Amino acid sequence: MFVTLAFCWGFSFLAIAVGLESLEPVLFAAFRYDTAAILLLAYALVSGASWRPTGRANLSAVIAGGLFLVAANGMLFIGQQTVPSGVAAIMQSLIPILTSLWALGLLPEERVSAVGAVGILLGFVGVGFIVRPDPGNLLGSSVVGRLLILVQVAGVALGGVLIQRANPTLDKSALSGWSMLIGGVILHATSTTIGEPFSLPTTLESAAAVAYLGVIATALAFLIYFTLLEVRGALETSLVAYLVPIVATITGVVVLDEKLTPLTLLGFLVVFSGFIILKREAIAELVGEIRGSVA
Repeated sequence: MFVTLAFCWGFSFLAIAVGLESLEPVLFAAFRYDTAAILLLAYALVSGASWRPTGRANLSAVIAGGLFLVAANGMLFIGQQTVPSGVAAIMQSLIPILTSLWALGLLPEERVSAVGAVGILLGFVGVGFIVRPDPGNLLGSSVVGRLLILVQVAGVALGGVLIQRANPTLDKSALSGWSMLIGGVILHATSTTIGEPFSLPTTLESAAAVAYLGVIATALAFLIYFTLLEVRGALETSLVAYLVPIVATITGVVVLDEKLTPLTLLGFLVVFSGFIILKREAIAELVGEIRGSVA
């Protein structure tokens, strides 16, 4: 399941790049979550799960999910107009670090030691290598695109923490479905507000991109993700953030002939090192558990 999830999300950056050739970015993102919302809510109904978001905790969770886990991803679609898919995927590796940073202020039980703070700092240093703002061209399209993706990453991390804080009792498929429905509505409203012309996918490539993103990279992937959370825990599941960029980068180089600079790869390694330092104790416990199960 772990490898399958990595490939589902890794190929999504290629699908976004293909769809952006003929679809407006925010509208494209809305189509993705429309599709996933229908599938996930239908699954929740058929499975007999609790699917109505009643109660303050559940309502707070679906609103947070809609705003930050879903609607914020519109920034990714805009950013990928000028940012290679491999770079966009590499920037997602900051999510576990930013999640820890948001948790410091929003989850009272979370603490970070001085060494852990070094890990967080390394994460931002790594992002600096990836974004590489040019003082002479701070508003260049590539830099703006990377900054928009950074905002998306921060939003996704915040959404995860807010959902954890709400502690919802809603079934995971229903929670995801409602979040995507709310996020999709926000994205459609945003698309209309910024003047994007409404048009359905008219080419085989754009239709395939929407179908892949909605069905495979979102509906199926989120079911796998939540299953992994229950079976393997948050730490091991979060490691997928470091396998996804590898899949996306190889795909971008082979299929789209994208180029990655050594500094971008160095930035990824620095971010990963920051994650290792930040989560060193939990990783040590996980390694011990794995060794124990093998023995």
